[in-house]
Formats: sequence, structure tokens, C-alpha cells
Amino acid sequence: MSARKSAVPSPEAIARADRQRLAVEEGVRAIADAERQAIKVRKNMARLRELREAKEAADAAVAVTLAAPIPKKRTRRLLG
Repeated sequence: MSARKSAVPSPEAIARADRQRLAVEEGVRAIADAERQAIKVRKNMARLRELREAKEAADAAVAVTLAAPIPKKRTRRLLG
């Protein structure tokens, strides 16, 4: 008894092959979408980092140009 495969695939085998093919295609699309999203996130993070660093530099420049406040002298109260 030899079990020979027929030349014509069964409808179940065709359906299974179609599901597998679709799953592979969806997987490829999902990975590509995730990579595109990661690129967008990295670009946005870089943009926000540049803005933050520019603001910090501007704040530091303003702090240097403004004189430090002169501390008030403390006076003693006379008890009397």
C-alpha cells in the first residue's frame, strides 16, 4: 500500500495554502508598517530634542545676560 499524492490538490489543501499565503503577506505588511512608524517616532524625537536644546541654550544665554539678584542685607531688630 503506497499512499500516492494525487496531481490535483484537494479544496482543503487549496484553502490552507491560500490562508498561509495571506498570512505571510499580512505579516510582511505589518512589519513594514511598524518600521515606518518607528522611523516617524525617531524623526519626531529628534525634532523635539533639537527644540529642547535650542530652548535650553536660549535660557542659558538669558541667564548669563541677567545679573544675579543682589541678596538683601539682614538687619537685626533691636529688642527694646
